[in-house]
Amino acid sequence: MNSTEAAALLGHCAAFDNRQPSKVAAQAWAAALHDVPFDQDTRDAVAAYYTTAPQDPNQRLWILPHHVRTLRSKIRSARLENFAYEPPDPDETPAEFLARYRGQVQAIASGRVPAPTNRPALDGPPHRAVAELLSGTVRPADTPDGPEPRPPTERPASGPLGVICPDCAAPIGRSCKSSWRHKPCRPHAARRRAAAGEPIRLTTQAEMDAVRRLAANHLDTIEEQP
Repeated sequence: MNSTEAAALLGHCAAFDNRQPSKVAAQAWAAALHDVPFDQDTRDAVAAYYTTAPQDPNQRLWILPHHVRTLRSKIRSARLENFAYEPPDPDETPAEFLARYRGQVQAIASGRVPAPTNRPALDGPPHRAVAELLSGTVRPADTPDGPEPRPPTERPASGPLGVICPDCAAPIGRSCKSSWRHKPCRPHAARRRAAAGEPIRLTTQAEMDAVRRLAANHLDTIEEQP
């Protein structure tokens, strides 16, 4: 794009944003878009920019050269969405492939050749390994060999641990907790009687206080020993 073409592009932009094109602005746009031709895709890029509303309703749309370049590239890439190279000669050389490939891409991207409307489909049957996997005759790679492991089952608790402790409310399978430091301890008498089907007698507060005093005296005796 030269300065004359950039001036025409700025005039096209002015129809949308009422800018005042100048010779200096045309020279600047020509320098920024020196490798972008002034064609219909460039004009459509300007229209696409002003078709989209800004995120901020109070913001004024003002197109810049990088907007033109980006939107023009998107317009041309959209035509190539379903493109698939069609070799005219199966025995073509690498140099011929590159030349023909670039020619087909340029022709479709520019709009000279209509863009394909259908996505290219794979020819032929699926690979043998894929067919076997789909038929269910083989196991996926991440499937372990041998029979499926049985889910682990917890052995039900028996004896005093098979019932809830009436004294400290320890659940089934869990140890009782002492009333002093709430540490695991042997099953309470009430729990043992409940497991045996005998009448339950809960530990009284006086009995618990007596246990606490005995434990405290025992600790004091240990601390006083040299």
